[in-house]
Amino acid sequence: MRVDKYLWCIRYFKTRSIATKACKEGKVRVNGDLIKPSREIYPMDKITVRKNQINYQLVVLDTPDSRIGAKLVDIYRKDITPEESLQKLDLLKYSKDYYRKKGTGRPTKKDRRDIDGWFTDDSEE
Repeated sequence: MRVDKYLWCIRYFKTRSIATKACKEGKVRVNGDLIKPSREIYPMDKITVRKNQINYQLVVLDTPDSRIGAKLVDIYRKDITPEESLQKLDLLKYSKDYYRKKGTGRPTKKDRRDIDGWFTDDSEE
């Protein structure tokens, strides 16, 4: 089975075209080698997927015939991602809560008041 199809089947990517794009950009490695999306995978291959700033590591146990349900994913892969990598994901969630993304529109009233608080001088009050 192709590696892009496998990653789509076991629900690491939402669409197969996203999985193909990740392979082309070098975010997927099989046994430590950069690969093309058409690379065939076999049981006991080690796949490293860089997604959301985390390197997920998994071992292929079997190849599914088609896309499978989320509850059946563990039949076809074994997740060997280190625990400290998964803890980084929690830190990233907390760090994103406090910043507005560029281009998200006008500031809200609260944002404007906070900005005005930076520029007002305490001697004026």
